[in-house]
Amino acid sequence: MRGPCRAERRTAPQRGISMEAMAENKMVPSDFSTGPMEKTAKPLPFKDPNFVHSGHGGAVAGKKNRTWKNLKQILASERALPWQLNDPNYFSIDAPPSFKPAKKYSDVSGLLANYTDPQSKLRFSTIEEFSYIRRLPSDVVTGYLALRKATSIVP
Repeated sequence: MRGPCRAERRTAPQRGISMEAMAENKMVPSDFSTGPMEKTAKPLPFKDPNFVHSGHGGAVAGKKNRTWKNLKQILASERALPWQLNDPNYFSIDAPPSFKPAKKYSDVSGLLANYTDPQSKLRFSTIEEFSYIRRLPSDVVTGYLALRKATSIVP
């Protein structure tokens, strides 16, 4: 035989606490030998029993929930406003220069470039890119520099 059949399996003995009492947290046993103790309901210091949520909308305040506007609606409402010529807009706001140094990216692959070719002034990140840059004709190098807006005369 392989062992006890299903009817003969034993379950763990219950320790005097019903599952309903544990689910409701009405009885908390401190020790099984002394018996269950009643849990006292203390008011929590951070909860105000007189608090009423005002709500900035919704069914509680009797107001309709705020609906979100999509980008097209926002842009249309901004165009309809009476803007003056000297009012600030998204294009006239100037930001101060950043304290962090600008990130340099490879002219060939677009990865972060740690190196610059001293001959062509192109930036690269790997040895393979360096060998590729060295084989480029001067007009292609000038095109890469023009894309980066680095006006440098290459001999």
